[in-house]
Amino acid sequence: MDRRQSIAEAAVTASAQMFPERAMVRRWEPVRARCYDAATAYLALGERLDLAERDGPRVPQPEIDTAIRRLGDAARGVDEFYRGNQAHLEHSVAVFESVPQLVQQVRGAAGEALLAMADSAYAGYRSVRRAATAVDEGLVTLDGAIATGVGAARDAATRLETLTRALSSALEDAPGKQHSASIALSSASTRLSAAEHRCERVGPAFSTLLREFNAASSADLANNERESRKYIRAAEAELTRARAALAKNDPEQALDLTTSARAHLATAEERADAVTDRLALLREVRADPQQKVKAVRFKLRDAQMLAVHRDLVAEWGSVLDAQSDRIDRATAGLTGRHPDYWAFVSELDASAAFIAGVVDRMRKAKK
Repeated sequence: MDRRQSIAEAAVTASAQMFPERAMVRRWEPVRARCYDAATAYLALGERLDLAERDGPRVPQPEIDTAIRRLGDAARGVDEFYRGNQAHLEHSVAVFESVPQLVQQVRGAAGEALLAMADSAYAGYRSVRRAATAVDEGLVTLDGAIATGVGAARDAATRLETLTRALSSALEDAPGKQHSASIALSSASTRLSAAEHRCERVGPAFSTLLREFNAASSADLANNERESRKYIRAAEAELTRARAALAKNDPEQALDLTTSARAHLATAEERADAVTDRLALLREVRADPQQKVKAVRFKLRDAQMLAVHRDLVAEWGSVLDAQSDRIDRATAGLTGRHPDYWAFVSELDASAAFIAGVVDRMRKAKK
């Protein structure tokens, strides 16, 4: 029983260290307690037998049989526990015993990666420096974890292994970054020229908006040309800094600055396109306002049919009918020499969005 208990105890200890979520100690506790109780009773019986052999009364045979039976029951309990969890317990022991070797291997690999970094021409790259710092910290964490326990050591070793791979990857990726930065910078410079060309069209387009349409149709775009030029200048400044970084053999800084420049250019393009797109849209609507009305009314009819099909007229019928009145009011607002086509478009778009929301809610409703 002692041998079986020792084997099971060691396996449970390994499980507690490696896989605490399995709560194997809690399941093992009553089995171990039965072993201790049986062993205690057996030792007490042995003392009584020694006394009886010298000068005491004989120990009744039933008491001897009971003590032996308790030992047998306890031993069988250990066997049943172990067999019932054998795969997990043996795996836990194997993992537990492999941790020292894992720690040694991981620590060695981390040291080699740090040496490779120190000898590399790319040791100054930020990505490489960050990865190397993480490996250094991982080594310190591993040393502390070893004193805490095998489970903590394994977790720290696994983490360090990941950090070491990241450092190796950073070193492998470093040689191509100069080329990548050059290509990215060239592409962004081309985009800058295109954005400047787009911005040149904003002024004439805005003047046309004021001339052909109600002033309210373009009031929200009055500052777009100035804002577009502001973001273009910001992008140009970032690209100038990126070229300087690339010249100093800092492609990662160049890439970061180029990414920032692209973000500025995207905003500049959005501001410029808003004006030219508005002009094109209002001309299209002016040419045939009813086309926009028909498109929204088609969505409204679909929504009303869905309400009927799903027996939701009582809940949504009046809400959808109100959208029909809303469309009528938007259409009636197209009066005068320069109707406010933008207000017309905005109201119809808002109605279409509202109808889409109602449709979505009806489709999600239980039949």
